[in-house]
Amino acid sequence: MTTPDTIAAIATPPGMGGVGIVRVSGPQAPAIAAAILGRIPEPRRAVLGVFHESDGTFIDMGLALYFQAPHSFTGEDVLELQGHGGPVVMDLLLRRCLELGARLARPGEFSERAFLNGKLDLVQAEAVADLIESSTSLAARLAGRSLQGVFSQRIAALLERLIQLRLQVEAGLDFPDEELDLAEDTRLAADLHRLVADVEQLLTDAHQGQIIREGLAVVIAGAPNVGKSSLLNALCGTEAAIVTAIPGTTRDLLKFDIQVDGLPIRIIDTAGLRHSQDPVEREGVRRAQAALNDADLVLWVRSVDQEPDASIRSSFPTDCPVILIRNKIDLVGEPARLVERDGEVEIALSAVTGAGLELLRGQIKAHAGLSAHPEGAFIARRRHLEALERARSTLQAAAANLELRLGAELVAEELHLAQRALGEITGEFTSEDLLNRIFSSFCIGK
Repeated sequence: MTTPDTIAAIATPPGMGGVGIVRVSGPQAPAIAAAILGRIPEPRRAVLGVFHESDGTFIDMGLALYFQAPHSFTGEDVLELQGHGGPVVMDLLLRRCLELGARLARPGEFSERAFLNGKLDLVQAEAVADLIESSTSLAARLAGRSLQGVFSQRIAALLERLIQLRLQVEAGLDFPDEELDLAEDTRLAADLHRLVADVEQLLTDAHQGQIIREGLAVVIAGAPNVGKSSLLNALCGTEAAIVTAIPGTTRDLLKFDIQVDGLPIRIIDTAGLRHSQDPVEREGVRRAQAALNDADLVLWVRSVDQEPDASIRSSFPTDCPVILIRNKIDLVGEPARLVERDGEVEIALSAVTGAGLELLRGQIKAHAGLSAHPEGAFIARRRHLEALERARSTLQAAAANLELRLGAELVAEELHLAQRALGEITGEFTSEDLLNRIFSSFCIGK
C-alpha cells in the first residue's frame, strides 16, 4: 500500500530526557530531511547535523537517520531526528515537520502502516504495543516471541492444513461426476480431528499468553478478623494494609499489583463478609461482593479454629476457582501443608510467619494454568482467544457434519468459517473497525 500523505510524531515519552526522537514516515520524508538538515542523509547511516527553522534559525543539533522505502519499519520513506529530549525542542522539531507538509500521526499509525504495507502481520503489530506495555520480564519475553512471528507461524501452519482440507471437500462439489464419498474418506476425518486437537492446543498456549499479558485478579475474602489483611501484606512483602485485632478494620477495597514468577497479579483485600447495621461496613461488604464477581481466583481465608461458613461460600461466583486458606497455624503449632478435599485445595499457613506462602504462590500459578516453562509460550490477547474458540467450534461442527453425512456443502461452509476465524488473528481477514480499535490503543509515535 502507498499513502499520499506523510505523518510525523514525537516517538519518545513526554518530559525531560537526554534524547528525544521525532519520527516522520511517508513520501515527503526526503524533502523534509533536506529542508531541516540541508541534505538527505545516506540511507541507514546515522549522521550528525544541525536542525534548522525555515529562516535558518538553529533548533538543535543531533543525529538523523533516513530509511529509504521499502527498507523501513513502515515500508515507506522514514526519517528520524534524534535531538536533545526537552519538550520545547521536540515541539519545535515536530512543528517544523508539520510546516513542511507532514500531518500529526494518529496513535499507532506507524505500526498500522507497517501492517498495511506487509512489514508486520496483525499479531506482530499488536506485539509491538505489548512489548512496550509489558509489566513483567516474562511478559516482555513472550511479546518478543510474538513479534518474531512464533504465534503467526503456528497460525500459518494451521491455515495451510485447513486449506488442504477445503480443497479435498470442495473437489467433491466441483466434480460431482467423480462421486467422492467424503463420509467414507477416513483420512479426511482423521486429518480434521487432528486439526481440531492442534487448534485446542494452540488455544491452551494462547490462554497462557493472555494471562501473562493481562494478569490475574485474586480476591482475598472471608469473615472479619481471620487475617485477610495480614495475608495481603505477606504476599505484597510490605505493610500495605492496616492490621488490628478489631474486627472490620478493612472497609474499602485495597488493591496492589505484584508478580509471582513473572505472572502479574492484582491482589484485592476486601471487607469481612458479615451482616452489619453499620452503613459504612455494609458498603464495604457490597464492594467486596462486586470484587468477587469480577475475580479470576478467590482466596477464602478462615482461622484454624473456624469451620467453613456456608453463607460466605454461597456469596462466591459459582464459576470462579477457590483456594481455601486455614490461617494462623502459628497459634496452634500446626505445620504448613496442602491438602485436597472434595476436589478443592486447602492450604494451612501463617500470614505472620510466612509458613506455607510458597505453597500458596505455587497454587496461584497452577490456577493460572501456567506450565513449568511458560517461556515456550507467546503473548496473546482476548480477541485471539475468541477467534481460536470460533475456529475450534466450526471445525468441530465440520467433523460432526462429516460423520453424520449431512453433505459436503455444510462441511465446506464450516471449514470456510474456520479459515476466516484463524485469518482474523493475523489480519488476513479483517475490518476497518477492528483495525481502528487495535491501533488506537497504541501510543502516538508508534
